[in-house]
Amino acid sequence: MTSVNQTGSINTQYAKIRLRDMRPTREDMRRSVGPMIRGTLVGSLCSLIPGTGPTIASFVAYATEKKISKTPEKFGTGMIEGVVCPETSTHSSVQGDFIPTMSLGIPGDAVMALLLGALIIQGIVPGPQLINQHPDIFWGLVASFWIGNILLVLLNVPLIGIWVKMLAIPYKFLYPSAMFFVCIGVYAANNDFFQVGEVVVIGILGYVLLRLGFHPAPILLGFVLGPRFEENFRRAMLISRGDLLTFVERPISAVFVGLCVLLIGVQLYVRLKGGKADVYLPPEKALHPGAEQEAATRQPAPAPLSADATRGATR
Repeated sequence: MTSVNQTGSINTQYAKIRLRDMRPTREDMRRSVGPMIRGTLVGSLCSLIPGTGPTIASFVAYATEKKISKTPEKFGTGMIEGVVCPETSTHSSVQGDFIPTMSLGIPGDAVMALLLGALIIQGIVPGPQLINQHPDIFWGLVASFWIGNILLVLLNVPLIGIWVKMLAIPYKFLYPSAMFFVCIGVYAANNDFFQVGEVVVIGILGYVLLRLGFHPAPILLGFVLGPRFEENFRRAMLISRGDLLTFVERPISAVFVGLCVLLIGVQLYVRLKGGKADVYLPPEKALHPGAEQEAATRQPAPAPLSADATRGATR
């Protein structure tokens, strides 16, 4: 709803892009090294969690990079760090999803589940012995990563100008069209209008949370992992007969519990010590990059003179 109400003009001067215009400068490369490393780590860690996928990895990476940035208020205005970190996390998450799928037979997302089913239909059971029993499948998969990335470059680079021109479509036409296709996809899944209503309610709730400054990454992560967490928590309680100490008696679970407590403690310490607060960028500024810089450079209007000052100036 916020996006539909945007009526400002969109600058399309970069719609005609040449190949040499897309080469990063030395300064861009210097600023991208750190975000690339952090995005790769975030995406790799998210890929180890079943059901997350690259979308959540990109949200988590963006929130992390904005959190540690010295200028978080500039995110959403074209900061290269806000582009590099989510993109690297997406790529590393997609590649990392193959690790639990091929080594343990646990799909990382819906795409990996389809791939796992296709392999099982062909009589190939993913597991620790996959490299020994089917080396051609494994190394062919590795080679496909390289070939796929090269093809992506060849296909996407000539189409960048087209994607930029799509930004010239007014938001009042673009967003309702997107919502229309979203509703069609939801209805086509189970032929149920109730789920379309759920989409509307969730969209309104997301709008409210966005206006209040909540990050979408933790919400999406909790939405995806919440049912899995509850299911495995009940299973652990049944196995341990209701003993909560089982989570700290085992070394692996104790390490993860300790890390969670440490992260929460660090966040509380930073907040209580009055550290750098997270700066939230409103959607209207994120949708129209450069608005914040224009407001900062705009000269303030002179204050109106009072009646006494006006009479003194005319004497």
